[in-house]
Amino acid sequence: MMLHRYHKVAVLAMPGMSPFHLAVPQMVFEDPPPSGAAPRYQVKVFTPYPGRVRMGHGPDMVVEPGLETIAWADTVVLPSWDPDVQAPGELLDAIRTAHENGSRIVSLCLGAFLLAATGLLDGREAVTHWGYSGELQQRYPAVRVVENALWADHDDVVSSAGVAAGLDCCIHLLRKDFGSDAADRVARGLVMAPHRNATQAQFIPARLPRGAGHDGIERAMTLARENLSQPIGLDQLAAAASMSRRTFTRHFRSRTGATVLDWLTQQRLDHARTMLESSHAGIEEIGASCGFGSTAAFRQHFRSAFGNTPSRYREEFAS
Repeated sequence: MMLHRYHKVAVLAMPGMSPFHLAVPQMVFEDPPPSGAAPRYQVKVFTPYPGRVRMGHGPDMVVEPGLETIAWADTVVLPSWDPDVQAPGELLDAIRTAHENGSRIVSLCLGAFLLAATGLLDGREAVTHWGYSGELQQRYPAVRVVENALWADHDDVVSSAGVAAGLDCCIHLLRKDFGSDAADRVARGLVMAPHRNATQAQFIPARLPRGAGHDGIERAMTLARENLSQPIGLDQLAAAASMSRRTFTRHFRSRTGATVLDWLTQQRLDHARTMLESSHAGIEEIGASCGFGSTAAFRQHFRSAFGNTPSRYREEFAS
């Protein structure tokens, strides 16, 4: 339901936090509406430690509002968190109480660790920065951590991936609260895509090989990368590595953390994504250049990996 009064947003500030993480929700929710229009949001930055808050870099901030601000808010934003820091009990209690009283709780990036510590993510899908997804899942096994998504919205509890995805998530919330026109206007002002699907994959770089030296595995990987447009078989790669199929398969997985087929598919997809971003080649041409047997297979693999069709990905990247 669209809101017809200003919506109160409390944004948590903690020592060591990046000022940019704090700025993300403020840039979206404090963007002024058109001249003469009523304010959409009222935003307050708060901290459990009122006074001077030392930021992770840049100047310190003076933050006077304390934990009582959580009870005031309609939405509480946890813009980041240090996973190595134990959350103060009074902060966790205040967040839980706000949720019980109907407030929406939103975590951005590593703020998911703080949100998970409250127990509010138990039994739910949650998203954080891809580099910390495994750690979040290990620490909080009751949470269903989703790596290939930008955000997870359960209405009362929302979590998002890294900083750019945090902007997308805030735009998504603005759209829910005040409609598409308001969200699109703010997105254009921030020079970002007006809308990215929640299920669009995070831009996770392909896992790099561990170790150094021009060994057999690296020779095989180089051969594959230089011939992505061609069919490449396991026997061909094993021969390039001067290994048997079985030995090559075992060492390859140990080196890359992936099967040969999965790694090769990821290389093809990464190359396809680069072509979509930097060339005007057609979808069929890109699929063939990247070694997919058919355009249908290319579309299927691309959508499975990135949550979007190649055509839609190109449109959103260019917008």
